[in-house]
Amino acid sequence: MLLEIRHLTQYRYDAPVRESVMELWVQPQKSASQRLISFELELDPAAQLFSYVDTFGNAVYHFDAPQPHDRLAIRSHSLVETEPAETLPNALDMGEWQRLKSEFVRGQQFDFLRPYGHAVTTPALEAFIRAFEIDNLRHADPLTAARNLCQTLYEGLGYEAGVTRADSPIDVALEAGRGVCQDFAHIMLAICRGWGLPARYVSGYLYTDAAEGGFRSNPDATHAWVEVFLPSLRWVGFDPTNNTLTSERHVTVAVGRDYDDVPPSRGVFKGDAESALEVAVSVRQTRTAAAEPEFLRTGRPVISGTARRRLAAEAAEEQLQQQQQQQQQ
Repeated sequence: MLLEIRHLTQYRYDAPVRESVMELWVQPQKSASQRLISFELELDPAAQLFSYVDTFGNAVYHFDAPQPHDRLAIRSHSLVETEPAETLPNALDMGEWQRLKSEFVRGQQFDFLRPYGHAVTTPALEAFIRAFEIDNLRHADPLTAARNLCQTLYEGLGYEAGVTRADSPIDVALEAGRGVCQDFAHIMLAICRGWGLPARYVSGYLYTDAAEGGFRSNPDATHAWVEVFLPSLRWVGFDPTNNTLTSERHVTVAVGRDYDDVPPSRGVFKGDAESALEVAVSVRQTRTAAAEPEFLRTGRPVISGTARRRLAAEAAEEQLQQQQQQQQQ
């Protein structure tokens, strides 16, 4: 599946700030099941970009905008080709639990076995586990247990934006009985690690087709899910927000212990101002692998509150132009 991803992050300040320093986790990964065809970044105001690879193998970009500004816009444009996920067995043998206890696995996956950040056991989580008899799921093999846990979280929690924030502990979602993808991911991480299953947080994008339905994720936002390490299969992706295994619709950007390891953007600014964040994401299927860097190299003003509609309108206009060019040929 060939997917085009446009991601706009915009910070607005109610007074000019003197400098902004930012880090970005927005470049899709390169892997056996995901080919990164092109990736470009545009900054407004302009700044020199630097990059490095973090401890989990993610591409991280960083920059310093040292001039006064009252708006900071970060636009990324990616073209990614994904492959269908490999067919998994219906179950694994129960000996997989013993293989997970080996010193090699526990040493190799140490970071993804211990409680960390948002993915920790709390009294609210313990109550949730008792209410839904989640520990009984461990009587199956690890693959089946993870599948059943994914389904239990999907059925036991509702999806609703605005209930939690990026820095909310899992107790907020558990007490409300609803949350967004990162809450589902953090809760599943905490339970899996408590079972002795290495599990990591994955940030990325999800392609959804409104005509097909079946997804309750916000199509205009980034997405998050969980990967569980099974010695016989390596990393297996589970999307508890949508009760599904990961597929060619999922585009991986970064992996970490929790959200705080891989936020799309993180930074600080100098100045006495209040900031407001706007985010717009567009993920669409395309038939051409030709990159369109003009989108990122042309400095166009962004109208507050209309970022999402502007992205959709530009995509529709470009598609119409391509159709007209094909007819002329």
